[in-house]
Amino acid sequence: MRLRAKLNDSATHDSEVRYRLAAKATRDAVWDWDLESDHVLWNDALEQAFLNFVASIPFYGFATLCIDHPAVQRLMAGIKDRRIITYGMSANADVRAFNLRVDGAAMLFDVMLSDRTAGRFEMMPSVRFPMLGEHNVQNCLAAIAVALEMGVVPDRIAAALDGFGGVGRRFETKGVSGGVTVIDDYGHHPVEIRAALQAGRMLCGTNKLVAVVQPHRYSRLADLFDDFCGCFNDADEVLVADVYAAGETPIPGVSRDDLVNGLRDRGHRGPAALQGPEALAAEIISRTGEGDLVMCLGAGDITGWAARLPEEMDALREAGS
Repeated sequence: MRLRAKLNDSATHDSEVRYRLAAKATRDAVWDWDLESDHVLWNDALEQAFLNFVASIPFYGFATLCIDHPAVQRLMAGIKDRRIITYGMSANADVRAFNLRVDGAAMLFDVMLSDRTAGRFEMMPSVRFPMLGEHNVQNCLAAIAVALEMGVVPDRIAAALDGFGGVGRRFETKGVSGGVTVIDDYGHHPVEIRAALQAGRMLCGTNKLVAVVQPHRYSRLADLFDDFCGCFNDADEVLVADVYAAGETPIPGVSRDDLVNGLRDRGHRGPAALQGPEALAAEIISRTGEGDLVMCLGAGDITGWAARLPEEMDALREAGS
């Protein structure tokens, strides 16, 4: 217990330091998605730091906040005398997405603009963004809100979003083997994993989605264990690798097998332990067919597994033919 407390204190301190450094990096504009449930370990000091940060924005600056998230909406009540532009799916958002639809590997959506942010513009129809997932639409809305405030016209914003080339390790396709697509994603927090798998389900539809997860840090898995056990619902099967320690000491009761059991206890029908990266290709071949999707999730060396997986699957198929 003392070790857990020490790790938590250290992680919270690191979060505060990172946030304060970020707060010093800009003074003109800031946008936020979900402070409470993403990477930052949240506490009252960080909440006050955020409020102080917004209060320090000069009179010509503004804050762009996601109104969809209760934690962010709660913080808005404490922000006085600063310009706030909201975005999200909510009907009250200044920059609001609606009519979301999937276009292959891209999202299409319409954007309604309020009088506060749009000036003479009222709507941006059929905005296209070449990445899947509602979370990516929210990211687009934040960028749209900032760009509009900076004087960029909607047509140029839409063209820039349509031409976006993606980000390494964020829903990155590594290859196809036997009709099975392999995706590498950096998601290692339950919020990220859930969002990535929702995007994966959009891509594969009714075909099978196999998640391969390498938990990152014993402390994170321990602190968010219930969340981890509930974030794989969009995956038909889950292969759980050993925890990537990232320098941490193992914590009793927090392991690969504990997560497998936790998933099973909470109703997931397809969790299993991965015996090692050398077994991954054979496991995937035995579990998938043409049209299926494999998503490798984690912040450790699993990215290398994902990069090698299509070729390893091809080699196994050739050896067995």
